[in-house]
Amino acid sequence: MTVKSKKFTVKIIADECKGCNRCVKACPKNILALGNDLNRFGFPYVKLVKDECIGCGACYYSCPEPSALAVYEEV
Repeated sequence: MTVKSKKFTVKIIADECKGCNRCVKACPKNILALGNDLNRFGFPYVKLVKDECIGCGACYYSCPEPSALAVYEEV
């Protein structure tokens, strides 16, 4: 029997992000970075730069915007 390891990803809603950088600092795997592009409100927003999410939720819990990002288990 093969055990499938869980895989996670972070979904970022650019227009909800205010570029505070808290999630970037909270991520233990350094998979997030503040980008150079601006959202429709003129804020730089966070982008996923590596596909190595471990699903810890540190980014989600550190974010002051309730719908700016979410962590999902891929199925």
